[in-house]
Formats: sequence, structure tokens, C-alpha cells
Amino acid sequence: MENEAKPATASLQGGLDKLRQWLGGGRGPINLALQGGGAHGAYTWGVLDALLEVDGLHFEGLSGSSAGAMNAVVLAEGWRQGGRAGAREALTRFWTELGQHMPWGLVRGKGDAIGLAPAGKLLASWASQFSPAQLNPFDLNPLRNLLEKQIDFEALRQHSPFKLFIGTTQVNTAKLRVFREHELSVDVLLASACLPRIHRTVLIEGEPYWDGGYTANPAVFPLFYDCESRDVLLVLLNPLRRSGTPHSIAEIETRIGELGFNSHFMREMRMFAQATEFAGSGLGGRLDGRLREMRFHMIGGSELESLARSESKLLPHAPFLQRLQAQGREHAQDWLRVNAPELGRRSTIDVKGLFG
Repeated sequence: MENEAKPATASLQGGLDKLRQWLGGGRGPINLALQGGGAHGAYTWGVLDALLEVDGLHFEGLSGSSAGAMNAVVLAEGWRQGGRAGAREALTRFWTELGQHMPWGLVRGKGDAIGLAPAGKLLASWASQFSPAQLNPFDLNPLRNLLEKQIDFEALRQHSPFKLFIGTTQVNTAKLRVFREHELSVDVLLASACLPRIHRTVLIEGEPYWDGGYTANPAVFPLFYDCESRDVLLVLLNPLRRSGTPHSIAEIETRIGELGFNSHFMREMRMFAQATEFAGSGLGGRLDGRLREMRFHMIGGSELESLARSESKLLPHAPFLQRLQAQGREHAQDWLRVNAPELGRRSTIDVKGLFG
């Protein structure tokens, strides 16, 4: 299996040894902010798998939208049932079964070059002429069945091992609604991943909801206001910067979609960068003190060709998911080797340079 632990190199082992020393020093847990991105969320699966390998590394809050929300809730449920080993098993089980739902005849290519086959493109073009309600009048959703089979929502609501923040978008008000662990349901998760051109709108207590990525991808502010830990690890799937200017209709449409799903996150992080700079003057009160204590870290695959094509976000093709998982694991191991000793001490990214 792609997610089996690889023998640690000397440099990775050295970084993990330093991390264990840090953990042994009584430092606190970290928070995770998990970005959404459809099938690209398998990259985050790999990142989480590597983090969960480190004994003693704990989490306080997990925030996510769309695929990020799926990863957060599946991790929490697995941990509830079997600790960190249970969390790794739950993530593997979820993504492995998800990869079995993609018809092979609709996909072509391999490795990073995966895409829709001609038959898949024809079907997608035809389907785009109809609403989800017209295409799926009985609201059949294999993802609902998968989630209900793997997650005991009632037990997780009562005994979540972490603080959970699941981002959704209220359709009628365009407001972000963040659901907490005690409010979890299968509908909340489906709402967080509801792309209205593909899925039917999800109703929760009579209110219509769409994908949380439209208003937060992911929401970072709950980790600041509602968690004691000052370390926030961002796991990003969308590139912070694209090279070249889009010219074709397809390129323009793709970039418009990326901007829509990135804008709120970029604005929120810019706010943190500017507020932290202002708080550095030392003239503020308790809030400024908390801002000065914030430490941001980041793992992302912006240079990966496998994450560069928006089309592949809609292709949960098993070999592609396994490839993303392996890449996420490798990036997380590299990050641990270099940055683990800085947890609890300082940010390992230039927040102002990246987002300011």
C-alpha cells in the first residue's frame, strides 16, 4: 500500500528526535487548518498519515471545508475509536473506498496527467445542461452512504477528541456558517462539500447550504478565538501563486473558480498578517498579546503537477488518490524533518510575505 511507512532517513529521524524532545518538554498540541479541493484532498490524507505516525503529537482544533472537512471528521472519528492508529486506519478506509466509485472508462492518463477520457468529457458536457435535481431526482449520493457507514455521528457529537470547525456557506445570505463538533451530522458534511452544479443543495433546519469553500477554505479564525494552542498548521491544496496569464476560455474559467475558492482564505490570512504587525507595537491589550503569540506553519503541494489541474479535483480515481497520498506523506515528512523543532517557538512561514 502507498500509505505504508517508509524507512526514515537519518535526516528525517533527526528531525523526529528533535520533535519528540519538544513534545517531552510539555509543549501543547497544534491546530490544523485543512483546505478543500475534492479528490485533491487525498494529498491531505498523506500529510495527516505522516503526522499521525509521530507519537506524542496531538491536536486541539481541526478546521476544514469540503474535502478538508471530510478529512477532519474522519480523523476525529478514527481517533475516537482507536487513537492515532485508528485515525490512520479510518482515513485509509475512507479514501480507499471513495476511489472505488470512479468508473474507469471515464478516466484516461496516469500519474499526474490524469484527466477525463473522451467519453467522460462528453458525459460532463451533456450533464452541464441540466440541474442536479433534474439529473438526480431521487437525490442518490454514494458519499452519504459512505459517511453513514464509517462515522457514528451521534457518538462523535458526544465524545469528539478534538474541537471541530466545519465550514459551510448559507446560500440565501452568502454567510459562512461554522458547525462545531456537537452539531455534526451527515448533512453538515455533505453541505460543506456541496458543489451546486454537481450536487443537490443540502437543507439543514430548512436553510439551504453549499460548499464551505465559497466563504472559507478553510476558516482559520476559530482556531485563533476558540483554541488555546497558538500553533496553526495550514495544509493547502490550491497554489498561492500561478505562473502565466490564462488566455483560453477553459483557462479563464479555471482561474475564476480558483480565485473564488481562495479569496476568503487569502483575505483572512492577510488580516492576520496586518493585525500581527500592528500588535507588534505592544500598545494593545489581551487580543494583541494573543496575535503576537500566533505561530503559523504550512504544508502544501503548490509545485506538484498532480494538484495543478482543476479537472482532476472531480476524479476520485484510485491510482491518482494513492499517488497524492504518497506525495502528501513525503512533503509532511520533509516538513517534520526541517520544522518540527520550531513548533511552539516561532512561525516557520513568512505570513506577511505570503499573504500580506
